[in-house]
Amino acid sequence: MANTKKSGIGVSRRQFISSSAVGAAAAAQFLFAGAGRGAPDDRKIRVGVIGCGGRGTGAALNLLLAPTDVIYPPPRSGYHTENAAPGSRAKATDVEIVALADLFQDRLDHCRGQLKLVGNEVSARNCFVGFDAYEKVLGLPEVNYVVLASPPQFRPREIRAAVEAGKHVFAEKPVAVDAPGARSVIESGEMAKKKGLGFLAGTVRRHSREIMETVKRLRDGAIGEILEVRAYFNIGELWTIPRQPGWGDAEWQLRDWNYFTWLSGDCIVEQHIHNLDQVNWIMGEHPVRAYGMGGRISRTSDEFGNIYDHFAIEYEYANGTRLFSQNRQIDNGTDRVGVEVLGRKGTSNCKDTIAGDKEWRYEGETPDGLEAEHRDLIESIRAGKPLNEARNVAESTLTAIMGREAAYSGKVIEWDAVWNSKRDYTPERYHLGDMPFPEVVNPKTYNFY
Repeated sequence: MANTKKSGIGVSRRQFISSSAVGAAAAAQFLFAGAGRGAPDDRKIRVGVIGCGGRGTGAALNLLLAPTDVIYPPPRSGYHTENAAPGSRAKATDVEIVALADLFQDRLDHCRGQLKLVGNEVSARNCFVGFDAYEKVLGLPEVNYVVLASPPQFRPREIRAAVEAGKHVFAEKPVAVDAPGARSVIESGEMAKKKGLGFLAGTVRRHSREIMETVKRLRDGAIGEILEVRAYFNIGELWTIPRQPGWGDAEWQLRDWNYFTWLSGDCIVEQHIHNLDQVNWIMGEHPVRAYGMGGRISRTSDEFGNIYDHFAIEYEYANGTRLFSQNRQIDNGTDRVGVEVLGRKGTSNCKDTIAGDKEWRYEGETPDGLEAEHRDLIESIRAGKPLNEARNVAESTLTAIMGREAAYSGKVIEWDAVWNSKRDYTPERYHLGDMPFPEVVNPKTYNFY
C-alpha cells in the first residue's frame, strides 16, 4: 500500500455519491432558508455526523456545547457509557444532531449513547452503517450541516459528496492522505463558494482566540521580519485498537486506522498538521520545499501498522525562511508541543506572548476552540458570509504530505512535485475482507517520483 496502486484494489475518487442521494438533497434546497443569503437566527441547525469514533463523537458534543464529563475519548478498553454523568453546562438549543453514519455499528451505538446522555436522541431510522452510510445521511433533506470525522482516507469523497448535496461542511483535519485528495478538496471548496456553502476545518488553532490575536500581531509585524520558525509536536503513544477474533485484515486496519498510511497519512499528516497549518497561517503561504528524515524505532510491531513514529523535517518558504519541524509519538516523558518564531525585533511562542521591541501578552477570554470553531461557522452562515477554509486546510495537508514524502524518500521534495503527484492511496474498492499488510517504507528503496 506504500506504492501507488496495487492490482485488485479500487474505485475512482470521483465515484462519490449515488445519483439518488444527490437528487434528493438537491431537490430539497432548504438550507437555513437560504443560507448563502443569510438565514434567520431561529432556524435550527440539524446536523449529520459522519464518522462516529472518538473525534466524531467529540465534535458532536463540542457542537452541542455539551457537558465536558461524558466519556470522551472512549476508554482504551472499549466503548462504555455507564460511568458518564450529567455536567453543569447546558447544550445549545438551536442545534440538534439528527443523523449518524459510521462503518461499524458499535461505534455508532457509542456515539448515539453519548448524545443521549446530554439530551440529544437520534432516531434509529436516521442511523446508518456501512461504506455507503454517508450517502444516506447526505440524502436526508432535514440535514443542513455535516460533521465529517471518518478516517482521513475517506474525507475527500465525503467532502465532495456533501458539497454536491448542498450541505454546510465541518471537516476534521487532515482532509486527505495524498496529493490527489488534497487537490480534490480545493476543487470542492471552490464549488462550495459558488453554492454559498460554509466549509470549516478542524484546524482548531485558527479559532482559538488567544492564538488568533497573537498571529494577527505577528502578521502585522510585531517582531519584524520572521527569520526562523520551530514547530514541535513531540508526545507519547496514542491509543491502539487490538485485533479481535473474526475481524478481517481490512476491518482491523480500518478500526486501527491511525497506524496505516493509506488511512491516516502517517502521524506527520494526521497530527502535526496543526503546527504546520499554524506556521503557514503566520507566513501567509505554504513552503516551497522540504528535506528531512523519519523512522520507526519505538513502535515496531504490527500492532502499530506501517507508519513512522518520528519525523524531523526542514521546510523552506519562498523568502528563504526555514521551518525546523519535529513530531514524534514515543513515550519518554519529555513532551513538547508548540510553535516558536524568531524575528528581527523579537520572538513569540505563537500562542499568547510576544517578547522584544513590542512586549505583549494576551489577557482576554479563552473559550474552548473546539466549540468556537463551530460557533464561528454557524455565525458566518447566518450572517450570509459563510467561512471557507478549504484551500487553507488542503494546502496545510499537502505541506504535511510533502514532509512525509521527503522523509520516506530521503530526498528534497519540491512543492510543485508534490502538488502534481499522482501517488494515490485510495484502494480500488473498500471492503472488510482480506488485505495485504502494507510495508513500512524504507528510504533506501522508496521512490517518490
